[in-house]
Amino acid sequence: MAKPERPDVAPDSIWRDPWQFIAFGFGSGALRKAPGTWGTLVGLLFVPLLQLLPHWGYGLILLLGSLFGCWLCGKVARDLGVHDHGGIVWDEIIGIWITLWLVPPGWQWLLAGFVLFRLLDILKPWPISWVDRHVHGGVGIMLDDLLAGIAAWGLLHGLVWLLG
Repeated sequence: MAKPERPDVAPDSIWRDPWQFIAFGFGSGALRKAPGTWGTLVGLLFVPLLQLLPHWGYGLILLLGSLFGCWLCGKVARDLGVHDHGGIVWDEIIGIWITLWLVPPGWQWLLAGFVLFRLLDILKPWPISWVDRHVHGGVGIMLDDLLAGIAAWGLLHGLVWLLG
């Protein structure tokens, strides 16, 4: 497939192709301003449901969602001819789910997790920045957000311990 003229614009195919629709966060990644933030918000909507699962069930969803995401993001990136199109936000969805795993329920923890994850995803401190630049394909698209989610998870659990 030829490279799109505007890789920052979501192609119309995301509304017809179910894989692209999922990778684009059920359409949230089609928003031109801050698609990663919108995708994270979509992921956040699922967290109260995930928190109803036993801890191992939530963890299993994280593992399966991450593995699926490596395949999905790689497929959609290849289909679009753009490595890590900004509208592909499945990685942000899994990243926020990781951030909020085992965190006590409550809007304050959801908000804190959202802010921490977005900051780490945007600023990309080392080693997240290294992974973002050097690991490619579906694994590369997912891995920087998985690392941001893990780092945000650690920071958030530190806050829970200090303030909880």
